[in-house]
Amino acid sequence: QLPAGSLQLTLYQYKTCPFCSKVRAFLDYHGLPYEIVEVNPIMRKEIKFSSYRKVPILLANAGSPLQLNDSSVIISAIKTYLISRRNSLEEIVSFYPPIKTVTQQGKEVLEYQNKYWLMLDEKETKRVYPVKEVRVEEMKWRKWADDWLVHLISPNVYRTPKEALASFDYIVREGKFGTLEGLFAKYVGAVAMFFVSKRLKKRHQLRDDVREDLYEAVNEWVKAVGKNRLFMGGNQPNLADLAVYGVLRVMEGLEAFDDMMVHTNVQPWYQRMEEVIQKTGV
Repeated sequence: QLPAGSLQLTLYQYKTCPFCSKVRAFLDYHGLPYEIVEVNPIMRKEIKFSSYRKVPILLANAGSPLQLNDSSVIISAIKTYLISRRNSLEEIVSFYPPIKTVTQQGKEVLEYQNKYWLMLDEKETKRVYPVKEVRVEEMKWRKWADDWLVHLISPNVYRTPKEALASFDYIVREGKFGTLEGLFAKYVGAVAMFFVSKRLKKRHQLRDDVREDLYEAVNEWVKAVGKNRLFMGGNQPNLADLAVYGVLRVMEGLEAFDDMMVHTNVQPWYQRMEEVIQKTGV
């Protein structure tokens, strides 16, 4: 438990962004209060203070203000801070240095070193991960959520023009839009994302029916959790549970989510996650 007011958090996000949803799931589960600033995905003026132009961005104040970027870095750094009070949050964040790399397409991107590691001493590590395999498994599936699962969301929620329109209707309702801007975003955005989703489908070599890839991935996760555990973390969710739940949750209310619930075995685990987050959250 943190003393009240000892960690002030502001999350800059898009409501429907899976990476932002991961961070919210983590903060809610740990009962950490935070303010939300909904960023307009077209103008993005809410984050003009930042040279880092993606969301989520977390502004954290634990004595001095600090900006944390990248959903997995945010989660690892805050989790480390909650477990290990030896280091300042500033020092912990310095363990996740950004490194510029260039993709095959020639695009410059920032990669964060160590982002799936918690920076703990030996004693703390033993407490959180009683056996080495537990840590390895958690890191593997957190990475899987970022590298694979997240890329199945857009092709599935924008799969058809009708689904793309329904998705943007939801985005406009949840986001920060004026009336005209909202109409523009809904129709232009839906058309744009329908075509972007086709490009993503090709880039990630998905099947003609992208639902098949979604079902297979989700069932792979359920199989990894197994029948003898409530969560991958055992009786309580670990960081992999929270990441996968956060990613899948952005499809709620859409056709892709309903299809996933019907055609995979994820429902019992998903409902347990909902319950435990409601119980522990603020």
